Amino acid sequence: MKTKVIALAAAAALVAPAAFAQDDFSAQLKARQGQFRIMALNIGVLGGMAQGKIDYDAEAAQIAADSLVAISGVHQGKLWPEGTDEVMLDGTRAKAAIWENFDDFASKWGDFGEQAAAMQAVAGDGLDAVGPALQQLGGTCKACHDEYRAPED
Repeated sequence: MKTKVIALAAAAALVAPAAFAQDDFSAQLKARQGQFRIMALNIGVLGGMAQGKIDYDAEAAQIAADSLVAISGVHQGKLWPEGTDEVMLDGTRAKAAIWENFDDFASKWGDFGEQAAAMQAVAGDGLDAVGPALQQLGGTCKACHDEYRAPED
């Protein structure tokens, strides 16, 4: 019996890395891209208001800001496994520099969360408050994209 247990454990140890290596990371990629789509949708609402393309609506602005704060609270670790950069995986623009500088990348995500919270605090206070907060929020997006997002093909 003991021999069978050892043999099963040895077999599992050999199979587990192979199963992991075959992981296509599609779930992680879909999750993080979905997160960015939600961010873009809500930033689009706020940006449309700031540009005068959409009438300012305090409730809609607050909902958009609340959604951004919720997204900023998603723990990013599981969404960014090594091997999911644009060189290793089709369908992503994530640069390998993310994993070379993950602390900086995580810090930039934290900056986004701080500015999302600042937007949340003023979103319902009128268009004059939304514009400057949106500039600050957009700056955090740009800072991350400049370093860690490959250009479109």
